Amino acid sequence: MTLVLIGYMGSGKSTVGRKLSKILNYEFIDFDIYIENNIGMKIHEIFKTKGEVFFRKQERLSLDQVVKRKHAVIALGGGTPCYGDNLKLIKQEKQVVLIYLKSSINNLVDRLFDEKSGRPLISHLESKDELSEFIGKHLFERAPVYEQSDITIKTDGLSVDDVVKSILLQLF
Repeated sequence: MTLVLIGYMGSGKSTVGRKLSKILNYEFIDFDIYIENNIGMKIHEIFKTKGEVFFRKQERLSLDQVVKRKHAVIALGGGTPCYGDNLKLIKQEKQVVLIYLKSSINNLVDRLFDEKSGRPLISHLESKDELSEFIGKHLFERAPVYEQSDITIKTDGLSVDDVVKSILLQLF
């Protein structure tokens, strides 16, 4: 079994994924770091110097490599399942369980505002209102993709341990 965590940036995919992988004794793959290691640049540098189209092509190539792994927990980037045929690629793998970490706009704004400088898609936003509007628009566009998950966990008000327990209860 391979667990693929999806959701908007700041929803806790990497944090939950690390903890889940330790409990299950699975390999953990932070997909953004995997791409950075393959290309030799940070995500924000890739966006800045090579552009989003280049990034999305590299993302697709990398996804094809990691989604076939067994006994792994993969924390995808927030946009990864939403581009091209990425969702189809993920869902066609029989061993994959797709898990959506669903967070409210307010929760995401609270988590992301102070760390926006390291996130290329939101680094230009100057206020929490702008960030809220941006996230709301993205979630409206991405929700139909995210909602195709096998498991959805609403993360608002839950600790990382609670989210992990909820996932494990639904898996086993």
